[in-house]
Amino acid sequence: MADLYGQCRRGHTLPQALYTSAAVFDFEMEAVFTRAWLQAGHLAEVPRVGDYITVQLGKTSVVIIRESESVVRGYFNTCRHRGALLCTSDKGSARRLVCPYHQWTYDLGGNLIFARNMPADFDPRQHGLIPVHCEVVAGVIFIALSDDVPDFAEFRRQLEPMLAPHDLENAQLAHSVVLPEYANWKLVMENGRECYHCSARHPELLTAFRDPTEDDYFDAQPDWMKDFEAVCHANGLVNGPAEGAWFDILRFPIKDGVESLTLDGRLACSRLLIPSGEGNIGTLRWATEPNAFSHALRDHAFSFEAWPIDVGTTHVRGKWLVHKDAVEGRDYELAHLTALWNATNDQDKWLAENNFKGVQGRGYVPGPFSVNDEKKVIDFVNWYLDTAQSCLRS
Repeated sequence: MADLYGQCRRGHTLPQALYTSAAVFDFEMEAVFTRAWLQAGHLAEVPRVGDYITVQLGKTSVVIIRESESVVRGYFNTCRHRGALLCTSDKGSARRLVCPYHQWTYDLGGNLIFARNMPADFDPRQHGLIPVHCEVVAGVIFIALSDDVPDFAEFRRQLEPMLAPHDLENAQLAHSVVLPEYANWKLVMENGRECYHCSARHPELLTAFRDPTEDDYFDAQPDWMKDFEAVCHANGLVNGPAEGAWFDILRFPIKDGVESLTLDGRLACSRLLIPSGEGNIGTLRWATEPNAFSHALRDHAFSFEAWPIDVGTTHVRGKWLVHKDAVEGRDYELAHLTALWNATNDQDKWLAENNFKGVQGRGYVPGPFSVNDEKKVIDFVNWYLDTAQSCLRS
């Protein structure tokens, strides 16, 4: 494995086996995914006590459940008796977690409270659910599967003041989808970290986004960029950028005359997440390695999570959030809310799958990234290599 990673050239795509080898995938599950904070959901997905969601990462399932009004917990979704899955659906609600096999029963705090016909010396306190680390920041849930993860405090310090005005802690989940992509997870994430392909493949997205490969608005600072920053300041918003080894947060403008990330540019929801203030505040984007990016606008939020299942299968979860009191059919139309990202995700699915087909062939050799237009891909690949190689060294 060390020899394989030693073949990597910074600024280039990875050697073929890093995209196609099942052994590499198994290594990544331990070396990368158990050593990272994973964006796993939103408080809006577990609004009531007992509500839960599950996420699948390779062979590992995790259940995230609201224990109380103020506490969300995560556990490995595995019974402590004989290892059966406890929660077998993507989401649900339960007063207790009951194993479907032999009915071992756990309270929402993970404590074993019922195990029938066990020996007299059996101690239920030694057989509670195994917890995973769970952090919530501004309504977004992150989990970590081991203790060997970066400090979360700096990310919280940066994201919270930027995202809090959107009040996702009190939003509702309007819609979610799971899109299977038959491609290696790194190709899925590389694709999501650049817009080099947008002008050719994402006409819907570019009805709302300025093409960053054409508009150098951060370094050049045109007048409209200065106007955007003034509007955000007047709205009391923090724009960033804020960057860390595993995160990237920035508020940036969308096109003139466009109010939201919709096909027609109109607001997706009339009941606004940020009801006060005036002017176009663009979109707040935060991206976290290894598996997510999200956007929060004045009217709604969207998140993208990539969950590797095996070396050639990645489940992409798309989620749309709106104001907690918004009503479908009155304040928003689901088709209008979801159309832009549904189209973009379908296009990206084809791109990632086509990329995976090509990478598997005899003609594949690692190629160079565009330093300007694929900078975020380079950052992602460098983070991935640093994380994997640090594990090999240890």
